[in-house]
Amino acid sequence: MFAKYLTAVMAGTALLATVASAQTPTATTDKANAASTMSESSLQGSTWRGSKVVGLNVYNDKNESIGSINDLLIDKSGNIKAVVLGVGGFLGMGEHLVAIPFDKIKFVDQPVPSTTTSSSSSNKPSTTGSASTSTSTKNPWYPDHALFNATKDELKAMPEFKYST
Repeated sequence: MFAKYLTAVMAGTALLATVASAQTPTATTDKANAASTMSESSLQGSTWRGSKVVGLNVYNDKNESIGSINDLLIDKSGNIKAVVLGVGGFLGMGEHLVAIPFDKIKFVDQPVPSTTTSSSSSNKPSTTGSASTSTSTKNPWYPDHALFNATKDELKAMPEFKYST
């Protein structure tokens, strides 16, 4: 009985060893994979990181915050077809999801213009004679914010987007 088990184990080991040795990569496969990679410098500035686009604030033409990007919907060929916006709610609770065609969203690299005006009675020191410059720099891997011309109420009135289960 022990001889049967020993024979079965030896035969199985021999079969596994031949399968494993047949799967060793060749040098030409490694060279082809190395040639198909892209460098950071060739991608930077011409592409955006999807992980950074999700979560971007979305504003309307009046610089009012109307929501944020929750998801990007991509077809099988890799093209972004729609942007899922989260509107309203608090900390994700009660948020209304709306799918907007990707070509209707405009991405902006510059910060949102401030809508507040400074008064001369502020306690800040005077900067007379010196120019004030902004220290924010453009990040080449993602935009600053997105624009979609609608109000929060108009977005909440749109049909809710639901993920199928």
